This record gives sequence, C-alpha cells and structure tokens, in this order.
Amino acid sequence: MVINNMNDVINDKLKLVPFEPGCYLMKDSNNVVIYVGKAKRLRNRLRSYFTGSHDTKTTRLVSEIVDFEYIVTTSEIEALILELNLIKQYDPKYNVLLKDDKTYPYIQITKEKHPRLIITRNIKENQGDYFGPYPNVQAARETKYLLDKLYPLRKCHPLEKKLCLYYHIKQCLGPCEKTYDLAIYEQYRSEISKILKGNASEMIEELTEKMVGFADNLQYEKAKEYKDLIEYLKKTIEKQKIIMNDIVDRDIFGYYYKNGFLSIQVFYIRGGKLIERDTFVTPYYDNPDDDCLRFIIEFYQSGNNIKPKEVFIPKTLDDKLLEAYLQIKIIVPKIGEKYKLVELATQNATITLENRIKLLMQNEEKTLGAMRELSLILNMDTISRIEAFDNSHISGSEAISAMVCYIDGKPSKKDYRKYKIKYSASGDDYAYMREVIYRRYFRVLKDDLPRPDLIIVDGGKGQVNVCKSVLNDLNMNIKVVGLVKDDKHKTGELLDGDTLKIINLDKHSKAFQILMNIQEEVHRFAITFHRNLRTKKITKSFLDEITGIGPKRKRLLINHFGSIKKIKTATKAELLATGIPENIVENILEYQKK
Repeated sequence: MVINNMNDVINDKLKLVPFEPGCYLMKDSNNVVIYVGKAKRLRNRLRSYFTGSHDTKTTRLVSEIVDFEYIVTTSEIEALILELNLIKQYDPKYNVLLKDDKTYPYIQITKEKHPRLIITRNIKENQGDYFGPYPNVQAARETKYLLDKLYPLRKCHPLEKKLCLYYHIKQCLGPCEKTYDLAIYEQYRSEISKILKGNASEMIEELTEKMVGFADNLQYEKAKEYKDLIEYLKKTIEKQKIIMNDIVDRDIFGYYYKNGFLSIQVFYIRGGKLIERDTFVTPYYDNPDDDCLRFIIEFYQSGNNIKPKEVFIPKTLDDKLLEAYLQIKIIVPKIGEKYKLVELATQNATITLENRIKLLMQNEEKTLGAMRELSLILNMDTISRIEAFDNSHISGSEAISAMVCYIDGKPSKKDYRKYKIKYSASGDDYAYMREVIYRRYFRVLKDDLPRPDLIIVDGGKGQVNVCKSVLNDLNMNIKVVGLVKDDKHKTGELLDGDTLKIINLDKHSKAFQILMNIQEEVHRFAITFHRNLRTKKITKSFLDEITGIGPKRKRLLINHFGSIKKIKTATKAELLATGIPENIVENILEYQKK
C-alpha cells in the first residue's frame, strides 16, 4: 500500500533531520509515543515511513503518526542502548518486546547452606544453578518429583524449627534439628547436575546398582522409585538428539518474516544436545532484521532466560552490535554443522509462520476489521483504545463499578479496574456513574495515563449524559456511546453520545460482535467483583476483630462448633477443648461480654 501521510509539520521537520545515527519517537494525536526506533541514518529511516509502499500493519502505524522527535547519538551501539531504554520508559504499543510475557520454568538448586530443589520462572544471578528451560512444564514437575524421592534436600522455606513430614518420609535430611556434613549436599548437587544436564549414562549405571541392591534387600518400593527414574532418564536421553560433540551450552536463532509478521525460532542446546525448541510469532513495523535483533536482546535482558556460552545467529543480523550489548560470544556460522543448525532454525521459523499466517491474518482482520467498522459507524478517524463501564449492586447494597479495556479489539486485562462506590447515595445509578467516571478520568489526567478513543457505558441517555457532563467538567473531549440492552440483557441498540440518537447496527457485522464481546466481558468482570465482595461480607464475623484469631483458628472454631452463634455462647472449657491457647480464649470471652 502506498503511503503519503506527510503533513506540513512533518515535512518541514524531515528537512532538518541529520544523516547521523540515533533514535526516533513517533507520536499520535494525543502526543503519546506509539513507536520507538533506531537508525544508522536518521533522515533516511524517518523519510521512508512517509513515502513508498508498506504492508497493512505499517500503514496503520503511519496513519496514526502526527509528529515525531529524534535524538542523535555518536554510534549505533549507543542508539541501540537508548532505543531499549526508551521502549521500557514509554511502552509504545507498536514495539515488539516479548509482549506476551511468555516464560518457561527452570529447575534450580538454590545456593544456600541447606539447598533446595525448586521450579522457578524467576532467574537471579548468584542464587544457585539453573537447568532448562522446560517448555513442557509437566516434564519439569515429573523430573523434580522423582529427584525429590532420591535426594532428600529440604523443602521448607524459611527453615522450620522442628522436623516435618518430609523428614519422616525420607525426602529431607531434617537440617532444622539434625546436623550433617555439608559435603553431602555437594555430592547431591553434583549428581543432580549430571542428571539435569543430560549426562546421565554414569548415573543410570549407579542408579541401576542401587535399584538391584534395594530389590535384593526386599525394599521393593524403593527399588520401584529408582526403576521409574531410570526409565524416565532413558526416555529423556532418547528425545535429546546429539548435536555437537562438545558440551558447550548454546542458543541457536533463526527467523523469517512475511506479511508484517516475524517468526523467530530458538534451539536450546545443553551439553551438546538439543533439549527443547520454541517459536515466537509477532507483528513487526520496522526493519525485520532490527526487530529480530531487539527481540534477542530482550529475550535475555528480560531476566527470564539464562545467557548461554554462545549464541548462533544468521548472517543478516549484526553480530558485533549484539555481542557488544549482551557481552556474550555471538557466532555467525559460515559453513559446516553450525551453519546447518542456523539454517534448520530458520527453516523451522519459516514453516511455523507459513502454517500460522492464515490464522493470524484472520484474527487480525476480525479484531482490527471490527475496529475499522466501528470507527466508520461513529464517524471517527480511528479507534484503538476502548474503556467500558458497568455497575452492579443489590438494592443499593455493596455498590461497585468495573471497567474493562480493549486495545485494537483485544482485552488488555492489565488495564482493567475495579471501583467500590464510596460517596454516592444508595440506589442512585446516575450518581454511581458520575462518581466512577470522575474518579477514573481525574486519575488519567493526574497521572498522565493513556486516554481512550472511545468510552462505552452500560445504559441509555441518562448514563451517557452523566458521563459526558463529567468529561466536560474535566475538559476532556472523548467520544461516548451507550449500550442499550434488550429484555434478555443483551446489546439491543447503540446510542451515540454526541447526537443522542440510536445507531442501527447489522447484528451480523464485526462491529456488533465486538460490542457484544465488550458488554459481556465488562458485565462478567463486574458481577465477579460484586460476588467476591458479598462472599467476603458473608464470611466475616466477630472473630475477625479478636486479637490472635487468624484464618486457621477461625476455621478451627467454626468446624468445631458448627456456627458463629454457638461460638458466641461457648464456655471457657468448651473453647479450651479446641486447642486454642488460653490467652486467646480470654480474648473471645471478653468479646462475648460486649
């Protein structure tokens, strides 16, 4: 698609942009940064956005740009560092940075006096040894389950003061009371490391000897545990293909792009064996090579993945820039087996994207197509962010309101908000709406939060007028519509907040479907919030006000007496019979006298 989106301001500014390396920030009509990029030559890169042909996704980005800023740097590595910092600062909606927050678990042996074996997604330097990643979470749990049976490392955190169940079932040495030579932990650490690194041949021989020994001593249950672990290890070894003759840990990256989507494949090689692989598919809006480079940096900088000794990348990526930033060895293989590995990763990335691209495009058309339809119906240039409200109460009791947020037709749950009605008269729906709209958008102004393009309220003219009135008082010009429900509590009509006229919608259109989805989601969110509040109120009792009574003792008393009423009339002897300490019983008796 050919773009010619240069207004006079942009055109004049482009003439002044230098041919130096640096970063640029694209802004929309609300002066919000929507994209951050870097360039070797700023003027060339910036001019390319507003001239020539682009795919649909970049066309949409450029259509929202009304201004830009740039920062000149002395080198490309400096531009890269600045770009990543600016992305973290502004969180622009069009930047590619592992936005799905997809992380995989690792098995960790903690670096403590009495170490633990745990499954974690949070990697911290100098906190222990990590093994993985495990895209198959169940495999990680099964491995840990079997290792727990064989190596009695402590399970509690922090260390308990007395022996627990794990000690009695021989899954803990009991360091809380027992004293052991700490060298035994180093032996355990060494053996566990061999198993988790895939170097299990020696371990299988040792485990087989132990299994036979337990069987000879008629300890069949223990022998069965060793048999299960041996079988699991053998299956694991069979799955792991020998890739390299050395034992260097490596990550192999390959990538492929098409139709505005970028597919990145990662092979995880540990101890010379391919243990797992994973693919990330994400939209891109700039040079795909640069976006892939940025992706790899964020892949390690996010703290969710351990840096290996070496990283292999295709020749199309800047290895010097990547090595300078990550401070690890970056290799661009030219020939041989290493080159074939990168080619294999690229081939897998290609297959994945080609297989998924139809589904991705259908989904994109469904969501963005619905937003385009809705913007045309409401005579708006574009709609990206929608915020929708719904109230819930029972005869004015426990009145609440809920807000959901949709960005580009998809729910953004991190932006959902819940409100308890604090200041409005009981049973006054209009007052509830006025309070919540004011609280929400006063905070938006105060904290300079992203503003929605469209506000949806659940109701007719009254609710819409209240919302518009509050926005006018706050000097905020935001489009408002009302969803008028039919007898079945479903979307029946769309009320235009500017004209207060009903807009007829095709019930089979994408726009109608997205409105239905938003209404159902905000109603679900509000009802769930309201139900939780009522449940808490029902379960609250005088016990919550007594010093020394926590959830466990409260549950103990209710289970013992059967009701709150009986606890209120219980004698001292009856209360002591539950095992509650005498000083806590005295507190209960004091409350009974009130």
